[in-house]
Amino acid sequence: MKRQDIVRMTNQIADFHRPYPREEAVAGVAQHIIDFWDPRMRADLATQLAEDEAGFDELALAGAKRAAQKQAAHA
Repeated sequence: MKRQDIVRMTNQIADFHRPYPREEAVAGVAQHIIDFWDPRMRADLATQLAEDEAGFDELALAGAKRAAQKQAAHA
């Protein structure tokens, strides 16, 4: 996927979860990525996080990192 698409979609997920308490919001972003993103999308996200975090909203970044950590732990 294109980098801007990954960033945009991750930020949109964060926007949805933003009204919730921070920990719940971070967990919600991570769980959405794990539950609904194709493995290739999750791999592209992990690559983007490793290369450049620019453009990711703070909440999106925290949730994406958590999703990547959970996926790595189960790999």
